[in-house]
Amino acid sequence: MTSADLIVLADRIHTMNAPGPAVTALAIRGGLITALGTRDDVRDWRGNHTDVIELGDATVTPGLVDGHSHPVTGLDLTRGVDLSTVSTIDELIRALRAAPYREWLCGWGLDPNAFGGAPITHQPIVEALGPDIPVYLTLFDAHSALASPKALTLAGITGPREFASGAGIVCAPDGSPTGHLLEFDAMEPVRALLPPDHPADRRRLLLDLLRRMAAAGYTAGNAMDFEDDALELFRGLEAAGPLPMRWRFAPFVMPATSAADLARVVEQQHLRGRRWRVEGAKFMIDGTVDGGTAWLAEPDSHGESIAPFWPDPAEYSVAVRHLAERGVPTVTHAIGDAGIRHVLETLSNLPRRSPVPHRIEHLETMPADLLPHFRALDVTASMQPTHCTHYTRADHSDNWSSRLGPDRARRAFRCRDLREHGARLALGSDWPIAPFDPRAIIADAQLRRPAGRPDAEPVLPGQALTARMALEGFTTQAAEAAGLDGRSGRLAPGFAADLAAFGLDPLTASPDEFAESPVLLTVVDGDVVHRADAPVSPFTMNSAY
Repeated sequence: MTSADLIVLADRIHTMNAPGPAVTALAIRGGLITALGTRDDVRDWRGNHTDVIELGDATVTPGLVDGHSHPVTGLDLTRGVDLSTVSTIDELIRALRAAPYREWLCGWGLDPNAFGGAPITHQPIVEALGPDIPVYLTLFDAHSALASPKALTLAGITGPREFASGAGIVCAPDGSPTGHLLEFDAMEPVRALLPPDHPADRRRLLLDLLRRMAAAGYTAGNAMDFEDDALELFRGLEAAGPLPMRWRFAPFVMPATSAADLARVVEQQHLRGRRWRVEGAKFMIDGTVDGGTAWLAEPDSHGESIAPFWPDPAEYSVAVRHLAERGVPTVTHAIGDAGIRHVLETLSNLPRRSPVPHRIEHLETMPADLLPHFRALDVTASMQPTHCTHYTRADHSDNWSSRLGPDRARRAFRCRDLREHGARLALGSDWPIAPFDPRAIIADAQLRRPAGRPDAEPVLPGQALTARMALEGFTTQAAEAAGLDGRSGRLAPGFAADLAAFGLDPLTASPDEFAESPVLLTVVDGDVVHRADAPVSPFTMNSAY
Protein backbone atom coordinates (compact mmCIF):
# COMPACT_ATOMS: atom_id res chain seq x y z
CA MET A 1 0.00 0.00 0.00
CA THR A 2 1.04 3.65 -0.38
CA SER A 3 2.91 4.85 2.69
CA ALA A 4 0.83 6.51 5.40
CA ASP A 5 0.89 10.17 6.38
CA LEU A 6 0.26 9.27 10.02
CA ILE A 7 0.29 6.07 12.07
CA VAL A 8 -1.29 5.92 15.52
CA LEU A 9 -0.44 3.12 17.96
CA ALA A 10 -2.15 2.30 21.25
CA ASP A 11 -2.74 -0.73 23.44
CA ARG A 12 -6.50 -0.50 22.79
CA ILE A 13 -8.25 0.79 19.69
CA HIS A 14 -12.03 0.55 19.84
CA THR A 15 -13.01 0.62 16.18
CA MET A 16 -16.75 0.30 17.01
CA ASN A 17 -16.93 -2.32 14.25
CA ALA A 18 -18.21 -5.88 14.67
CA PRO A 19 -16.03 -7.99 17.00
CA GLY A 20 -12.78 -9.07 15.39
CA PRO A 21 -9.04 -9.32 16.01
CA ALA A 22 -7.55 -6.82 18.45
CA VAL A 23 -6.39 -3.61 16.79
CA THR A 24 -3.42 -1.69 18.15
CA ALA A 25 -2.40 0.34 15.09
CA LEU A 26 -4.04 2.35 12.34
CA ALA A 27 -2.74 4.15 9.30
CA ILE A 28 -4.00 7.41 7.79
CA ARG A 29 -3.42 8.98 4.40
CA GLY A 30 -5.19 11.87 2.69
CA GLY A 31 -7.61 12.36 5.57
CA LEU A 32 -8.84 8.76 5.47
CA ILE A 33 -8.04 5.62 7.42
CA THR A 34 -6.18 3.28 5.12
CA ALA A 35 -5.42 0.28 7.33
CA LEU A 36 -6.05 -1.31 10.72
CA GLY A 37 -3.74 -3.84 12.31
CA THR A 38 -1.14 -4.31 15.01
CA ARG A 39 2.23 -2.83 15.79
CA ASP A 40 3.77 -5.60 13.69
CA ASP A 41 2.19 -4.06 10.57
CA VAL A 42 3.81 -0.66 10.97
CA ARG A 43 6.90 -1.50 8.89
CA ASP A 44 4.66 -2.14 5.87
CA TRP A 45 2.78 1.14 6.28
CA ARG A 46 5.59 3.53 7.06
CA GLY A 47 7.42 5.69 4.54
CA ASN A 48 10.18 8.26 4.79
CA HIS A 49 7.75 11.03 5.70
CA THR A 50 5.31 9.12 7.89
CA ASP A 51 4.64 10.51 11.35
CA VAL A 52 4.17 7.83 14.01
CA ILE A 53 2.49 8.53 17.34
CA GLU A 54 2.91 5.85 19.99
CA LEU A 55 0.36 6.28 22.81
CA GLY A 56 1.25 3.19 24.81
CA ASP A 57 -1.32 2.21 27.44
CA ALA A 58 -4.06 4.40 25.98
CA THR A 59 -7.43 3.87 24.32
CA VAL A 60 -8.29 5.20 20.85
CA THR A 61 -11.90 5.64 19.77
CA PRO A 62 -13.60 7.25 16.80
CA GLY A 63 -13.74 11.01 17.21
CA LEU A 64 -16.59 12.20 19.42
CA VAL A 65 -19.47 14.23 17.97
CA ASP A 66 -21.46 16.73 20.05
CA GLY A 67 -25.06 16.09 19.01
CA HIS A 68 -26.38 19.49 20.11
CA SER A 69 -24.45 22.70 20.76
CA HIS A 70 -24.56 26.46 20.22
CA PRO A 71 -21.01 27.61 19.47
CA VAL A 72 -21.94 31.05 18.08
CA THR A 73 -25.00 32.08 20.09
CA GLY A 74 -23.15 30.65 23.08
CA LEU A 75 -20.69 33.52 22.80
CA ASP A 76 -23.58 35.87 23.63
CA LEU A 77 -25.20 33.55 26.16
CA THR A 78 -22.00 33.35 28.22
CA ARG A 79 -21.47 37.07 28.59
CA GLY A 80 -20.47 38.37 31.99
CA VAL A 81 -20.40 36.54 35.29
CA ASP A 82 -20.91 32.77 35.46
CA LEU A 83 -23.84 32.14 37.82
CA SER A 84 -24.10 28.40 37.20
CA THR A 85 -22.92 27.55 40.73
CA VAL A 86 -25.38 29.90 42.47
CA SER A 87 -27.85 27.85 44.53
CA THR A 88 -29.65 30.44 46.71
CA ILE A 89 -30.88 34.03 46.48
CA ASP A 90 -28.26 35.11 49.02
CA GLU A 91 -25.53 33.61 46.83
CA LEU A 92 -26.97 35.44 43.83
CA ILE A 93 -26.88 38.76 45.67
CA ARG A 94 -23.26 38.21 46.72
CA ALA A 95 -22.26 37.19 43.19
CA LEU A 96 -23.84 40.29 41.67
CA ARG A 97 -22.20 42.60 44.18
CA ALA A 98 -18.80 41.09 43.37
CA ALA A 99 -19.23 41.11 39.58
CA PRO A 100 -17.33 43.70 37.53
CA TYR A 101 -19.19 45.60 34.80
CA ARG A 102 -19.06 48.68 32.61
CA GLU A 103 -22.23 49.90 30.88
CA TRP A 104 -24.19 46.74 31.69
CA LEU A 105 -23.85 43.89 34.13
CA CYS A 106 -24.49 40.55 32.41
CA GLY A 107 -24.61 37.06 33.79
CA TRP A 108 -25.51 33.57 32.63
CA GLY A 109 -26.28 30.06 33.80
CA LEU A 110 -28.65 31.03 36.62
CA ASP A 111 -30.64 28.02 37.85
CA PRO A 112 -34.27 28.85 38.81
CA ASN A 113 -33.88 26.43 41.74
CA ALA A 114 -31.86 29.22 43.37
CA PHE A 115 -35.17 30.96 44.10
CA GLY A 116 -36.32 28.03 46.23
CA GLY A 117 -39.76 27.86 44.67
CA ALA A 118 -40.42 31.60 45.07
CA PRO A 119 -41.35 33.69 42.00
CA ILE A 120 -38.41 34.59 39.79
CA THR A 121 -38.19 38.38 39.94
CA HIS A 122 -35.56 41.11 39.73
CA GLN A 123 -35.84 41.82 43.49
CA PRO A 124 -32.43 40.16 44.24
CA ILE A 125 -30.85 42.40 41.58
CA VAL A 126 -32.35 45.50 43.20
CA GLU A 127 -31.22 44.35 46.65
CA ALA A 128 -27.69 43.75 45.37
CA LEU A 129 -27.20 46.79 43.16
CA GLY A 130 -30.15 49.12 43.46
CA PRO A 131 -32.68 49.94 40.71
CA ASP A 132 -30.50 52.10 38.46
CA ILE A 133 -28.01 49.66 36.93
CA PRO A 134 -28.93 47.85 33.71
CA VAL A 135 -28.61 44.12 34.40
CA TYR A 136 -29.39 41.20 32.09
CA LEU A 137 -29.09 37.65 33.41
CA THR A 138 -29.69 34.65 31.14
CA LEU A 139 -31.18 31.71 33.00
CA PHE A 140 -29.55 28.33 32.56
CA ASP A 141 -32.01 27.12 29.90
CA ALA A 142 -31.32 30.17 27.67
CA HIS A 143 -35.08 30.32 27.05
CA SER A 144 -35.62 32.90 29.79
CA ALA A 145 -33.86 35.87 31.32
CA LEU A 146 -34.04 38.24 34.26
CA ALA A 147 -33.78 41.99 33.64
CA SER A 148 -33.36 44.78 36.16
CA PRO A 149 -35.83 47.68 36.38
CA LYS A 150 -33.36 49.93 34.56
CA ALA A 151 -32.90 47.39 31.75
CA LEU A 152 -36.67 47.11 31.33
CA THR A 153 -37.01 50.89 31.19
CA LEU A 154 -34.30 51.20 28.54
CA ALA A 155 -36.08 48.54 26.48
CA GLY A 156 -39.43 50.26 26.84
CA ILE A 157 -40.99 47.29 28.64
CA THR A 158 -43.69 48.60 30.98
CA GLY A 159 -46.17 45.73 31.00
CA PRO A 160 -47.38 42.63 29.16
CA ARG A 161 -47.03 42.30 25.39
CA GLU A 162 -48.42 40.02 22.73
CA PHE A 163 -45.94 37.96 20.70
CA ALA A 164 -46.36 35.82 17.60
CA SER A 165 -44.63 32.97 19.44
CA GLY A 166 -45.35 31.59 22.90
CA ALA A 167 -43.10 34.20 24.51
CA GLY A 168 -44.23 36.30 27.46
CA ILE A 169 -43.29 39.10 29.84
CA VAL A 170 -44.13 38.01 33.39
CA CYS A 171 -46.02 40.70 35.26
CA ALA A 172 -47.18 41.23 38.82
CA PRO A 173 -50.93 41.44 39.61
CA ASP A 174 -50.75 45.23 39.12
CA GLY A 175 -49.42 44.74 35.57
CA SER A 176 -45.85 45.81 36.26
CA PRO A 177 -43.11 43.58 34.82
CA THR A 178 -41.24 41.43 37.33
CA GLY A 179 -38.14 41.24 35.14
CA HIS A 180 -38.72 37.61 34.19
CA LEU A 181 -38.74 37.28 30.39
CA LEU A 182 -39.88 34.02 28.79
CA GLU A 183 -38.61 32.89 25.39
CA PHE A 184 -36.66 34.73 22.72
CA ASP A 185 -39.18 37.28 21.50
CA ALA A 186 -39.62 38.63 25.02
CA MET A 187 -35.88 38.59 25.71
CA GLU A 188 -34.85 40.30 22.46
CA PRO A 189 -35.86 43.92 23.31
CA VAL A 190 -33.39 43.90 26.20
CA ARG A 191 -30.75 41.69 24.57
CA ALA A 192 -30.64 44.01 21.56
CA LEU A 193 -29.41 46.84 23.81
CA LEU A 194 -26.31 45.00 25.03
CA PRO A 195 -23.05 46.52 23.75
CA PRO A 196 -21.73 44.35 20.90
CA ASP A 197 -18.41 42.53 21.05
CA HIS A 198 -15.75 43.46 18.51
CA PRO A 199 -15.65 40.96 15.61
CA ALA A 200 -12.00 40.16 16.33
CA ASP A 201 -12.87 39.37 19.94
CA ARG A 202 -15.67 37.07 18.81
CA ARG A 203 -13.35 35.22 16.43
CA ARG A 204 -10.84 34.80 19.24
CA LEU A 205 -13.46 33.53 21.66
CA LEU A 206 -14.91 31.12 19.11
CA LEU A 207 -11.52 29.70 18.16
CA ASP A 208 -10.68 29.23 21.83
CA LEU A 209 -13.96 27.35 22.34
CA LEU A 210 -13.34 25.06 19.37
CA ARG A 211 -9.82 24.31 20.55
CA ARG A 212 -11.04 23.45 24.03
CA MET A 213 -13.72 21.19 22.58
CA ALA A 214 -11.12 19.43 20.42
CA ALA A 215 -8.92 19.03 23.49
CA ALA A 216 -11.84 17.21 25.15
CA GLY A 217 -12.02 14.64 22.33
CA TYR A 218 -14.56 16.24 19.99
CA THR A 219 -13.93 16.02 16.26
CA ALA A 220 -17.34 17.32 15.15
CA GLY A 221 -20.44 19.07 16.40
CA ASN A 222 -24.02 19.88 15.47
CA ALA A 223 -24.78 23.60 15.83
CA MET A 224 -28.47 24.16 16.43
CA ASP A 225 -28.60 27.61 14.88
CA PHE A 226 -26.94 29.68 12.17
CA GLU A 227 -27.88 33.18 13.21
CA ASP A 228 -26.29 36.62 13.48
CA ASP A 229 -22.63 36.55 12.40
CA ALA A 230 -22.17 32.76 12.24
CA LEU A 231 -21.33 32.80 8.53
CA GLU A 232 -18.78 35.59 8.86
CA LEU A 233 -17.19 34.00 11.93
CA PHE A 234 -16.67 30.58 10.40
CA ARG A 235 -15.53 31.94 7.06
CA GLY A 236 -13.09 34.22 8.87
CA LEU A 237 -11.70 31.44 11.03
CA GLU A 238 -11.30 29.05 8.12
CA ALA A 239 -9.58 31.71 6.01
CA ALA A 240 -6.90 31.79 8.71
CA GLY A 241 -6.45 28.01 8.84
CA PRO A 242 -8.24 24.67 9.26
CA LEU A 243 -10.88 24.48 11.97
CA PRO A 244 -10.06 22.26 14.97
CA MET A 245 -13.30 20.30 14.41
CA ARG A 246 -16.11 19.81 11.91
CA TRP A 247 -19.53 21.50 12.24
CA ARG A 248 -23.02 21.04 10.81
CA PHE A 249 -25.43 23.98 11.15
CA ALA A 250 -29.22 24.04 11.22
CA PRO A 251 -30.64 27.60 10.80
CA PHE A 252 -33.63 28.58 12.94
CA VAL A 253 -37.18 28.59 11.59
CA MET A 254 -39.44 30.61 13.86
CA PRO A 255 -43.22 31.10 14.10
CA ALA A 256 -44.74 33.57 11.64
CA THR A 257 -42.09 32.57 9.13
CA SER A 258 -42.75 33.63 5.54
CA ALA A 259 -42.31 31.87 2.22
CA ALA A 260 -39.23 34.05 1.68
CA ASP A 261 -37.82 32.91 5.02
CA LEU A 262 -38.23 29.26 4.06
CA ALA A 263 -36.69 29.89 0.65
CA ARG A 264 -33.69 31.46 2.38
CA VAL A 265 -33.25 28.37 4.58
CA VAL A 266 -33.30 26.16 1.47
CA GLU A 267 -30.71 28.39 -0.19
CA GLN A 268 -28.50 28.30 2.92
CA GLN A 269 -28.11 24.54 2.48
CA HIS A 270 -25.50 25.33 -0.19
CA LEU A 271 -23.23 27.13 2.29
CA ARG A 272 -20.14 25.20 3.31
CA GLY A 273 -16.43 25.35 3.94
CA ARG A 274 -13.72 22.74 4.35
CA ARG A 275 -14.88 21.64 7.80
CA TRP A 276 -18.32 23.20 8.17
CA ARG A 277 -21.59 23.10 6.27
CA VAL A 278 -25.22 24.09 6.61
CA GLU A 279 -27.38 20.97 6.61
CA GLY A 280 -30.81 21.13 8.14
CA ALA A 281 -33.28 23.51 9.75
CA LYS A 282 -34.00 23.99 13.45
CA PHE A 283 -37.56 24.32 14.78
CA MET A 284 -38.95 24.64 18.29
CA ILE A 285 -42.41 23.28 19.05
CA ASP A 286 -42.24 24.32 22.71
CA GLY A 287 -40.04 25.98 25.32
CA THR A 288 -38.99 24.66 28.72
CA VAL A 289 -40.59 23.01 31.72
CA ASP A 290 -38.71 25.28 34.12
CA GLY A 291 -40.08 28.39 32.41
CA GLY A 292 -43.62 27.07 32.08
CA THR A 293 -43.41 27.19 28.28
CA ALA A 294 -43.21 23.47 27.43
CA TRP A 295 -46.19 21.93 25.63
CA LEU A 296 -47.79 19.36 27.90
CA ALA A 297 -50.95 17.33 27.45
CA GLU A 298 -52.04 18.54 30.89
CA PRO A 299 -51.03 21.77 32.68
CA ASP A 300 -48.09 21.78 35.06
CA SER A 301 -48.51 22.46 38.78
CA HIS A 302 -48.58 26.22 38.08
CA GLY A 303 -51.30 25.84 35.47
CA GLU A 304 -48.74 26.56 32.73
CA SER A 305 -47.00 24.71 29.86
CA ILE A 306 -50.25 24.17 28.00
CA ALA A 307 -49.48 25.84 24.66
CA PRO A 308 -47.00 25.26 21.83
CA PHE A 309 -44.28 27.71 20.87
CA TRP A 310 -45.98 27.98 17.46
CA PRO A 311 -49.42 29.46 18.28
CA ASP A 312 -50.87 27.38 15.44
CA PRO A 313 -48.99 24.05 15.41
CA ALA A 314 -50.48 23.29 12.00
CA GLU A 315 -48.29 26.08 10.61
CA TYR A 316 -45.27 24.32 12.09
CA SER A 317 -46.27 21.15 10.27
CA VAL A 318 -46.68 23.01 6.98
CA ALA A 319 -43.25 24.61 7.31
CA VAL A 320 -41.59 21.29 8.15
CA ARG A 321 -43.22 19.64 5.15
CA HIS A 322 -42.17 22.49 2.86
CA LEU A 323 -38.52 22.01 3.80
CA ALA A 324 -38.64 18.21 3.87
CA GLU A 325 -40.04 18.13 0.34
CA ARG A 326 -36.99 20.13 -0.76
CA GLY A 327 -34.56 17.70 0.84
CA VAL A 328 -33.85 19.67 4.02
CA PRO A 329 -33.56 17.46 7.12
CA THR A 330 -35.37 19.01 10.07
CA VAL A 331 -34.48 19.25 13.74
CA THR A 332 -37.17 20.06 16.32
CA HIS A 333 -36.80 21.05 19.95
CA ALA A 334 -39.60 19.18 21.73
CA ILE A 335 -39.61 18.81 25.50
CA GLY A 336 -43.20 18.19 26.60
CA ASP A 337 -45.33 15.13 25.85
CA ALA A 338 -47.84 17.01 23.69
CA GLY A 339 -45.04 18.66 21.74
CA ILE A 340 -43.23 15.38 21.09
CA ARG A 341 -46.45 13.73 19.97
CA HIS A 342 -47.22 16.52 17.51
CA VAL A 343 -43.74 16.41 16.02
CA LEU A 344 -43.90 12.64 15.56
CA GLU A 345 -47.31 12.96 13.91
CA THR A 346 -45.91 15.63 11.59
CA LEU A 347 -42.89 13.51 10.65
CA SER A 348 -45.04 10.43 10.07
CA ASN A 349 -46.55 12.07 6.98
CA LEU A 350 -43.37 13.38 5.38
CA PRO A 351 -41.45 12.18 2.34
CA ARG A 352 -37.82 11.17 2.92
CA ARG A 353 -35.77 13.11 0.38
CA SER A 354 -32.52 13.45 2.30
CA PRO A 355 -30.06 10.80 3.48
CA VAL A 356 -30.05 12.63 6.80
CA PRO A 357 -32.94 11.53 9.06
CA HIS A 358 -35.21 14.03 10.76
CA ARG A 359 -34.54 14.40 14.47
CA ILE A 360 -36.13 15.53 17.72
CA GLU A 361 -34.14 17.24 20.46
CA HIS A 362 -34.33 16.96 24.26
CA LEU A 363 -37.38 14.67 24.74
CA GLU A 364 -37.69 15.39 28.42
CA THR A 365 -41.02 13.79 29.34
CA MET A 366 -43.09 11.42 27.22
CA PRO A 367 -45.39 8.43 27.67
CA ALA A 368 -44.40 4.89 26.70
CA ASP A 369 -46.67 4.73 23.66
CA LEU A 370 -44.41 7.21 21.81
CA LEU A 371 -41.22 5.17 22.21
CA PRO A 372 -41.71 2.75 19.26
CA HIS A 373 -42.38 5.56 16.79
CA PHE A 374 -38.76 6.70 16.68
CA ARG A 375 -37.56 3.48 15.09
CA ALA A 376 -40.70 3.04 13.00
CA LEU A 377 -40.31 6.51 11.49
CA ASP A 378 -36.49 6.44 11.42
CA VAL A 379 -36.39 9.60 13.54
CA THR A 380 -33.26 10.36 15.54
CA ALA A 381 -33.70 10.95 19.26
CA SER A 382 -31.16 13.55 20.39
CA MET A 383 -30.67 13.92 24.15
CA GLN A 384 -28.36 15.55 26.65
CA PRO A 385 -27.86 13.39 29.78
CA THR A 386 -26.59 16.28 31.88
CA HIS A 387 -29.93 18.07 31.58
CA CYS A 388 -31.22 15.33 33.84
CA THR A 389 -28.22 14.91 36.14
CA HIS A 390 -27.45 18.62 36.66
CA TYR A 391 -30.91 20.14 36.98
CA THR A 392 -33.21 17.51 38.47
CA ARG A 393 -33.15 15.54 41.73
CA ALA A 394 -34.13 12.01 42.57
CA ASP A 395 -36.53 13.20 45.30
CA HIS A 396 -38.36 15.48 42.80
CA SER A 397 -37.71 18.54 44.95
CA ASP A 398 -36.30 20.54 42.02
CA ASN A 399 -38.29 23.12 40.06
CA TRP A 400 -38.52 20.95 36.92
CA SER A 401 -39.91 17.91 38.76
CA SER A 402 -42.28 19.84 41.00
CA ARG A 403 -43.79 21.57 37.98
CA LEU A 404 -44.37 18.26 36.19
CA GLY A 405 -45.54 16.27 39.18
CA PRO A 406 -44.33 12.75 40.06
CA ASP A 407 -46.04 10.83 37.25
CA ARG A 408 -44.56 12.87 34.41
CA ALA A 409 -41.22 13.28 36.21
CA ARG A 410 -40.95 9.48 36.38
CA ARG A 411 -41.36 9.07 32.61
CA ALA A 412 -38.52 11.44 31.85
CA PHE A 413 -35.15 11.45 30.09
CA ARG A 414 -35.85 7.95 28.75
CA CYS A 415 -32.47 7.25 27.17
CA ARG A 416 -32.41 3.51 27.88
CA ASP A 417 -36.06 3.00 26.91
CA LEU A 418 -35.41 4.62 23.54
CA ARG A 419 -32.37 2.42 22.86
CA GLU A 420 -34.24 -0.73 23.89
CA HIS A 421 -37.03 0.22 21.47
CA GLY A 422 -34.47 0.36 18.68
CA ALA A 423 -34.24 4.14 18.43
CA ARG A 424 -31.15 5.90 17.16
CA LEU A 425 -29.89 7.97 20.12
CA ALA A 426 -27.42 10.79 19.54
CA LEU A 427 -25.95 12.37 22.67
CA GLY A 428 -24.73 15.91 23.16
CA SER A 429 -24.06 18.77 25.53
CA ASP A 430 -26.34 21.68 24.59
CA TRP A 431 -23.46 24.00 25.48
CA PRO A 432 -23.67 26.56 27.02
CA ILE A 433 -26.85 25.30 28.73
CA ALA A 434 -24.66 22.58 30.23
CA PRO A 435 -20.88 21.95 30.12
CA PHE A 436 -19.60 20.48 26.86
CA ASP A 437 -17.06 17.96 28.18
CA PRO A 438 -18.03 14.59 26.61
CA ARG A 439 -16.17 12.57 29.23
CA ALA A 440 -18.50 13.81 31.96
CA ILE A 441 -21.56 13.36 29.73
CA ILE A 442 -20.58 9.76 28.96
CA ALA A 443 -20.18 9.21 32.70
CA ASP A 444 -23.49 10.88 33.62
CA ALA A 445 -25.33 8.80 31.00
CA GLN A 446 -24.27 5.70 32.90
CA LEU A 447 -24.52 7.04 36.46
CA ARG A 448 -27.70 9.14 36.19
CA ARG A 449 -26.03 11.56 38.58
CA PRO A 450 -23.23 14.11 38.18
CA ALA A 451 -19.82 12.54 37.68
CA GLY A 452 -17.66 12.93 40.76
CA ARG A 453 -20.69 13.18 43.03
CA PRO A 454 -21.15 9.69 44.54
CA ASP A 455 -23.18 11.31 47.33
CA ALA A 456 -25.91 12.31 44.85
CA GLU A 457 -28.81 9.90 44.43
CA PRO A 458 -29.22 8.74 40.81
CA VAL A 459 -32.23 10.11 38.94
CA LEU A 460 -34.28 7.33 37.37
CA PRO A 461 -31.39 4.82 37.39
CA GLY A 462 -33.36 2.42 35.21
CA GLN A 463 -32.68 4.81 32.31
CA ALA A 464 -28.90 4.44 32.61
CA LEU A 465 -27.01 3.57 29.44
CA THR A 466 -24.26 0.99 29.27
CA ALA A 467 -20.75 2.26 28.66
CA ARG A 468 -20.90 1.10 25.05
CA MET A 469 -24.29 2.73 24.47
CA ALA A 470 -22.95 6.01 25.84
CA LEU A 471 -19.90 5.88 23.58
CA GLU A 472 -22.09 4.95 20.60
CA GLY A 473 -24.18 8.05 21.26
CA PHE A 474 -21.12 10.16 20.42
CA THR A 475 -19.79 7.96 17.59
CA THR A 476 -21.76 5.39 15.57
CA GLN A 477 -25.20 6.74 16.46
CA ALA A 478 -24.05 10.29 15.77
CA ALA A 479 -22.77 9.25 12.35
CA GLU A 480 -26.07 7.57 11.51
CA ALA A 481 -27.91 10.71 12.64
CA ALA A 482 -25.86 12.72 10.13
CA GLY A 483 -26.37 10.21 7.32
CA LEU A 484 -22.65 9.35 7.48
CA ASP A 485 -22.74 5.80 8.83
CA GLY A 486 -20.80 4.54 5.80
CA ARG A 487 -18.08 7.17 6.14
CA SER A 488 -17.74 8.16 9.78
CA GLY A 489 -18.42 7.13 13.38
CA ARG A 490 -16.21 4.04 13.20
CA LEU A 491 -12.55 3.33 12.53
CA ALA A 492 -12.33 1.39 9.27
CA PRO A 493 -10.46 1.66 5.96
CA GLY A 494 -12.03 4.36 3.81
CA PHE A 495 -13.63 6.13 6.77
CA ALA A 496 -12.81 9.69 7.84
CA ALA A 497 -9.63 9.88 9.90
CA ASP A 498 -11.33 11.44 12.92
CA LEU A 499 -10.28 9.91 16.24
CA ALA A 500 -9.63 10.59 19.91
CA ALA A 501 -7.31 8.95 22.42
CA PHE A 502 -7.89 8.74 26.16
CA GLY A 503 -5.70 7.75 29.07
CA LEU A 504 -8.51 5.53 30.37
CA ASP A 505 -10.77 3.12 28.53
CA PRO A 506 -14.35 4.50 28.30
CA LEU A 507 -15.72 0.95 28.09
CA THR A 508 -14.03 -0.47 31.19
CA ALA A 509 -13.01 2.42 33.47
CA SER A 510 -15.42 3.47 36.18
CA PRO A 511 -17.54 6.38 34.87
CA ASP A 512 -16.35 8.72 37.63
CA GLU A 513 -12.73 8.00 36.73
CA PHE A 514 -13.29 8.30 32.99
CA ALA A 515 -14.80 11.75 33.50
CA GLU A 516 -11.31 12.82 34.63
CA SER A 517 -9.39 10.86 31.98
CA PRO A 518 -6.68 12.77 30.13
CA VAL A 519 -7.31 13.29 26.43
CA LEU A 520 -4.00 12.41 24.81
CA LEU A 521 -4.75 13.02 21.16
CA THR A 522 -7.45 14.33 18.82
CA VAL A 523 -7.19 13.90 15.06
CA VAL A 524 -9.53 15.51 12.54
CA ASP A 525 -9.36 14.75 8.84
CA GLY A 526 -5.95 13.18 9.45
CA ASP A 527 -4.60 16.34 11.13
CA VAL A 528 -3.48 16.32 14.76
CA VAL A 529 -5.55 19.14 16.30
CA HIS A 530 -4.74 18.31 19.92
CA ARG A 531 -1.92 16.42 21.57
CA ALA A 532 -1.28 16.31 25.30
CA ASP A 533 1.95 17.88 26.47
CA ALA A 534 3.30 14.55 27.70
CA PRO A 535 2.12 11.59 25.58
CA VAL A 536 2.48 8.25 27.30
CA SER A 537 5.20 6.84 25.01
CA PRO A 538 6.36 9.40 22.45
CA PHE A 539 7.74 7.97 19.23
CA THR A 540 11.40 8.54 18.51
CA MET A 541 13.21 8.07 15.22
CA ASN A 542 15.15 5.21 16.78
CA SER A 543 11.98 3.24 17.47
CA ALA A 544 11.83 -0.33 16.25
CA TYR A 545 8.80 0.61 14.19
